[in-house]
Amino acid sequence: MGDYMELMDKLKVLADSAKYDVSCVSSGSSRKNKPGGIGSSMPAGICHTFSGDGRCISLLKILMSNCCIYDCAYCVNRISNDLPRTAFTPDEIADLTINFYRRNYIEGLFLSSAVVKSPDHTMELIIRVVRRLREDYRFNGYIHIKAIPGADAALIEEAGSYVDRMSVNIELPTSDGLRLLAPQKKKEAILGPMGFISSKINETSDNKRRFRNSPEFVPAGQSTQLIVGATEDHDLGILKLSEGLYKRFGMRRVFYSAYVPVSNHPALPQAVKPPLLREHRIYQADWLLRFYGFKAEELLDESHKDFDTQLDPKCDWALRNLEQFPIEVNKADYFLLLRVPGIGVRSAQRIVKARMVQKLDFADIKKLGVVLKRARFFITCKGKYIDKLDASEDFIRINILAGSKQPPMVEPGYTQLSFLPPSNQAMLQGLRPWMALSAPTGEDVAASMTGEL
Repeated sequence: MGDYMELMDKLKVLADSAKYDVSCVSSGSSRKNKPGGIGSSMPAGICHTFSGDGRCISLLKILMSNCCIYDCAYCVNRISNDLPRTAFTPDEIADLTINFYRRNYIEGLFLSSAVVKSPDHTMELIIRVVRRLREDYRFNGYIHIKAIPGADAALIEEAGSYVDRMSVNIELPTSDGLRLLAPQKKKEAILGPMGFISSKINETSDNKRRFRNSPEFVPAGQSTQLIVGATEDHDLGILKLSEGLYKRFGMRRVFYSAYVPVSNHPALPQAVKPPLLREHRIYQADWLLRFYGFKAEELLDESHKDFDTQLDPKCDWALRNLEQFPIEVNKADYFLLLRVPGIGVRSAQRIVKARMVQKLDFADIKKLGVVLKRARFFITCKGKYIDKLDASEDFIRINILAGSKQPPMVEPGYTQLSFLPPSNQAMLQGLRPWMALSAPTGEDVAASMTGEL
């Protein structure tokens, strides 16, 4: 019993330390089992991600250790921070994962770690975990690990042969930011493993086309995380960096984490709350880069370095480019349709198919999923607007904002981007004023999650 309680104490500490890492797309759950029921979702370390075919997968999300040798000012696990320190052994993590899996708590593992002794030593410990799971337990569930910047390429290659996804967190957008807040980290030590992982993924893909039984290497790709708000970088710089990571390294996802004040370091902003709305705007812009054909320089420029807090990036872009509108729904090509606020990827695909059969009117495209409260200002159907409209920027902005929904319920403190809808809208009445004003709207949350902008 004593060993079990010690293990649960470790789990509580190391699951809590892992909550600031959002690059597994997590949303915590504390739903407990009831008498006569089956299954459970204990709060310590259980999070969710989505597979390539859309299934929601529960993961055990923990750190191997929070005993770090680095002193990064933005990190809760920095060596100078006074907090309980503990570490799992590789066998403990493997056994814990299998026991949770057998109880149907989880379907996979998300494993990261503070840097213990050295990057190579930490990477070796992580390899021992995944090797034991794959070879000894023959565990075939989803495994996502963090590659430790500065670790030897041979260790990263060995780890990649066991796991489904690997990520290297870049954390801060610029080298200047790293020098200021994480002087022990070098940008080259982060980009080097990214490049190596990318080249190995491409090499494996080529081998798979030639040899049917070629071994896998990180089949679910790699991802990374950027902290938003810890430095004075503008949204333009963050978006250009993300665009470069997608192009250069074939990054599967770039995740963004609103900076949570965990230190009184003089170089850090003394923020009273995480910039959640800014995080949501960047997520929305990220969708536009990946699926809508936009470029970072179109969404922002030197005269417009940060996103509008009131409008999503697509609406903001459209209002600054009114000369490109209106477009005729029955004639515009697919990529032009994607530029219309209120027309997402799925609705654009449906329009292209449906208009092959008949000319579409506003009632038709509404049924196809178009959000007319935004799209109506930028489109015509059969050569006509939906009604008489003033096409000025001020008129459109006022009317779009007038249709915005109320912000969702916001719990005091930091909440990661969640796949689950707000559960208690009635608690809006009890929000502090700054919570309501700074929170993303329900529509913002949905757009950040689904990419339908």
